Amino acid sequence: MAKSISRKKAKRRMLLLGFSSILIIFVMTFTIGKYWIEIYEKYQEKKELEKELTSLKEKEEELKVDANKLQNPDYIARYAREKYLYSKDGEFILQIPEE
Repeated sequence: MAKSISRKKAKRRMLLLGFSSILIIFVMTFTIGKYWIEIYEKYQEKKELEKELTSLKEKEEELKVDANKLQNPDYIARYAREKYLYSKDGEFILQIPEE
């Protein structure tokens, strides 16, 4: 009788140990999966931000070139005539429609 009680206790312990092991494995797998998803999302976000950074650097270079051009008074005068249809004295401006 003592052996059957100890066998039942041993069986319960093994069952409890097995169940808790499965539970721990499940929780760890779920946690690792969650972190992998977060890492993947951060990786995708990093790629998008790197593209945006490249685009912004190109735009910055263009703006620097434009800023340097705007230091030249001849360029400013020509730009104003072309863009805003200003004319010098005695000039006539004709607009040709673009097709």
